[in-house]
Amino acid sequence: MVASVTCMTLTLPVELLARVDQAVRQGRARNRDSFVAAALERYLAAQEQADLDAEFAAMAQDEEYLAESRQLDAEFAGASVEALDRAERRG
Repeated sequence: MVASVTCMTLTLPVELLARVDQAVRQGRARNRDSFVAAALERYLAAQEQADLDAEFAAMAQDEEYLAESRQLDAEFAGASVEALDRAERRG
C-alpha cells in the first residue's frame, strides 16, 4: 500500500542539511525525503512515549487510582498464586 504524500518546503540550517546529505551518501537513507520522514517519525514516537510516561507518572501520584489498584491486587492475589502453582507443576 502506498502512503499518501504531499510536497512541502523546509528551511534548514546549512550545516544540518550537509549532515543529512552525508548520511544519505553513507546509505543511512535512500534520499533526503526518506531521511527527514524517518527522523520525524522517531521524534514523534519519542514525544508520544514521553506523554505516555508522564501519564503513568501521574497515575503513581493518583490516590484514587492507587487505591483501586491495591483493591484489584488483593482480589486477584489468590488467582495469581493458583496460576503460579499450576505453571510450576507443568514446568
